[in-house]
Amino acid sequence: MKHIESIISTDLLKSEADTDLALDLEGHETKEFVCGEKEHGLRLDSALVQLVTEFSRSYLQQLIERGAAHLNGLVVLKAATKIKVGDKLSIELHATPQSQAFKPEFIEFDVVFEDEHLLVINKPAGLVVHPAPGNWSGTLLNGLLERDAAAKLLPRAGIVHRLDKDTSGLMVVARTRLIMDALVKKIADRDVHRQYLALAHKKWTGSRGVDVNEPIGRDPRNRLRMAVVALDKQAGKTAKTSFEVLQNCEQGCLIQCRLHTGRTHQIRVHMAFLGHPLVSDAVYGGSVAAGMQRQALHAERLEFEHPITGQLMRFVAPLPPDFVQALSLWGLRYNDA
Repeated sequence: MKHIESIISTDLLKSEADTDLALDLEGHETKEFVCGEKEHGLRLDSALVQLVTEFSRSYLQQLIERGAAHLNGLVVLKAATKIKVGDKLSIELHATPQSQAFKPEFIEFDVVFEDEHLLVINKPAGLVVHPAPGNWSGTLLNGLLERDAAAKLLPRAGIVHRLDKDTSGLMVVARTRLIMDALVKKIADRDVHRQYLALAHKKWTGSRGVDVNEPIGRDPRNRLRMAVVALDKQAGKTAKTSFEVLQNCEQGCLIQCRLHTGRTHQIRVHMAFLGHPLVSDAVYGGSVAAGMQRQALHAERLEFEHPITGQLMRFVAPLPPDFVQALSLWGLRYNDA
């Protein structure tokens, strides 16, 4: 397999790009404990540091002060409150954009490009980008904090956009606040271009290229999903994706996807809307096939103008082994040249 290709040129970038990629960090998780001998006599914040190891002590103290901790069913606001054996303790854990809340961890990920201003990462499938309910540790953010102490000074450790847990491929991460603000603006202005490859169910018929202009919002029947919605009936945002069929077979199709907006799960939702859910994307109607154990989506290409040098940065990440194997099983091929 070819190594990741990185090309730097001084050409001006003129392309559509995804936007509105602010992290969706809604929700919270409540953890409950019955205090044992180990916690007996400790301060509330000291006990929580031992029981909820994913968060820093200072952030747990903030949660206590905001009324997120309960002791024997009552809200407790003082971090110095002493704990006794048998006490019932609960704490509401909220996701936060501030990286100071989370602890550094060694997380393995591939750095494609690095300078003093930014990183470009090839994220493996299975790696969560930002801590959230159910995944408070073991994330890319935790790994960035371990890799670079300065990341702790940045919101979200410099993360300016994200990929779903089971989507592989390229991401850019800022290393300073100046660059973070510049990249966020570029994303909002559609001056960052990302191209994906998707393996979808069912043979494609009709035109080889199609644009989908369908708004996306929360699925009213399942709040954990997104869906195409009617804006006159429920909340949502406009969304546009361009699709091009690269290869076709009886079982399905290999699709090149280009975002014009960056809504949550946009490609997955629009492909399902077209009647071609992604392989192994159970959330949106896909089933396990071609040996894929995760949604068949890969962020293959990333292009943006460097905020400091003005150079055009182009990166290509080859398909990961599970994707390559899936194509082979279906008799499909892809040339990334």
